[in-house]
Amino acid sequence: MEDFSMEYNANAPKEIKAEEKGLQMMVSPICMKDGEKTAYVTFSDGSRHAEGEIPKCVVIKSEGFDNDEIYQLENYMEENLDMLKSMAASVNPIKAMMKDK
Repeated sequence: MEDFSMEYNANAPKEIKAEEKGLQMMVSPICMKDGEKTAYVTFSDGSRHAEGEIPKCVVIKSEGFDNDEIYQLENYMEENLDMLKSMAASVNPIKAMMKDK
């Protein structure tokens, strides 16, 4: 089973490379899909959206990104997989819901 721990390589980049273009990233909590631990990474700049799945590091939905940009997003997920898994492991959905109230 895939290891999603809260530890990751501190030397890994902490921001998406396209941040200067206003691209934002969100990471879901860990989910179970087909008996495997999975998390989702959403990229958005307000008008374009893409959703990736880790640890597979594939974009599963995209609106407005071209094929080269999708490749870059998948590459970003691969290069930063440990950090993304750590982020997913640290998401507390109950705490997030309470913040909205």
